[in-house]
Amino acid sequence: MAKRKKAAEQLLRPHAEVLYAEELKALKKMDSYPKPHNWALSPWAVVQFVMGGSLEDGTEIEPKYFGNRRLIELAVATLATDRALLLMGVPGTAKSWVSENIAAAISGSSTYLVQGTAGLGEEAMRYSWNYAQLLAKGPSAEALVPSPLLRAMQDGAIARLEELTRVPADVQDTLITMLSEKLLPIPELNTEVQAQKGFNLIATANDRDKGVNELSSALKRRFNTVILPLPASLEEEVKIVKMRVEKLGAALEIPAKMAPLKEIERLVTIFRELRSGVTQDGRQKIKQPSSTLSTAEAISVVNNGQALAAHFGDGELRARDLASSLIGAVVKDPSQDQEAWQEYVETVVKERKEWADLYRAFKELS
Repeated sequence: MAKRKKAAEQLLRPHAEVLYAEELKALKKMDSYPKPHNWALSPWAVVQFVMGGSLEDGTEIEPKYFGNRRLIELAVATLATDRALLLMGVPGTAKSWVSENIAAAISGSSTYLVQGTAGLGEEAMRYSWNYAQLLAKGPSAEALVPSPLLRAMQDGAIARLEELTRVPADVQDTLITMLSEKLLPIPELNTEVQAQKGFNLIATANDRDKGVNELSSALKRRFNTVILPLPASLEEEVKIVKMRVEKLGAALEIPAKMAPLKEIERLVTIFRELRSGVTQDGRQKIKQPSSTLSTAEAISVVNNGQALAAHFGDGELRARDLASSLIGAVVKDPSQDQEAWQEYVETVVKERKEWADLYRAFKELS
């Protein structure tokens, strides 16, 4: 166990089941609720793992998701049925993070993963072949290379499919038989693989990708959809950014002091105002840039700022470090975003006296 823990510490980003192995062990030990077949934890314990809290033995479970508990309960309950789960939301709403942690808690592994792309082929959903074995022996069980989804069916585990709407429509439809009949035909071997109990699928989709590859009505019927919203309040989003920055900073071993709460609050305020097109007090309308300005991007901006402060400053994140990374996050398309950003700086940032240092930093970089 100690050897495995040491090896995990060398990884840039361990899988959730490795990162939170002690939490999962503690939950399993005290979990007295009924479990669906092949689930490592009960639905109650899975939700507890995602939402966090204190166990009876004093173990602290770190929250992995800040938001409406009922949404996570709905997601987990869906996976205990015969319907698959589709997590939808704008970029940065923790869809992949929630998917990974739920899979880790249910199956003990989050690695039955297919990453959806425009060039994804059917073999990524079904199976491919080891061509050396195929040429030597012809079609055989030994020559077949199962996809992560096929392995999840065989193991009775939770599979994950990222960015479902980026997958070509004809490839999407290969899921229909797997999700409705719970089997996958292998005509080359004149056989089929039937899913073991415990198999299900968590797919994620980006609201910004609507219209890229719309889901067919037949496929939509195989999913229950849960929409994960952006953080409801400034305080909630600041809390998320602070927690994730601390975690990532430790993993990346950035030799900087923890980002001051004041700087995180200013950054999150800027993101929320530009996203909504109105200032926090609701008095002034703002041009919105084309960038998504998600919570995940806010975390990245703070981490970049900390790296600048650590390696080219005195180790403490200041307005100048924050500004350097922030402009790049907002201005993704200079022809569309530059005007909106300059207007925001001159009409909002400049007018806030307590943001004078931030205004100077932006002007230096413009």
